[in-house]
Amino acid sequence: MLYVLLVIVHVTVSLALVLVVLLQVGKGQSIGAAFGGASSSQTFFGSRGPATFLSRLTAVSAALFMLTSLGLAYMSSSGDQGSSITDRTLPPVTDTVPAPTTTPAPSTTPAPVTAPPSTQEAPAPPAEPPKQTQ
Repeated sequence: MLYVLLVIVHVTVSLALVLVVLLQVGKGQSIGAAFGGASSSQTFFGSRGPATFLSRLTAVSAALFMLTSLGLAYMSSSGDQGSSITDRTLPPVTDTVPAPTTTPAPSTTPAPVTAPPSTQEAPAPPAEPPKQTQ
């Protein structure tokens, strides 16, 4: 149960990390320009801009990603699972020859009498005169 919860947290943190990195802009650009203000100091994130906020969010999500990765690695190595997939394979199938089948001895009891199958014929199609070609 804890393993599944940690996997869910790990996937969520990894998606958040990708999103935060994609939100960051290159040098010389500001996110305020994307929203219509060329060099506005009155941005949503404050006068310093989104650089410190996004960089802190990136650092936190990267740290959480590494911690969940280490936790998942530790849980998978300390479990009762085999160390590799070859440890969990099925035993090889051996080729065996099937035992010869013997035919049953004829029965001395008479077979039950059943009604004969119906011999009704399908009705014949109506006769049509041959078509003449000209």
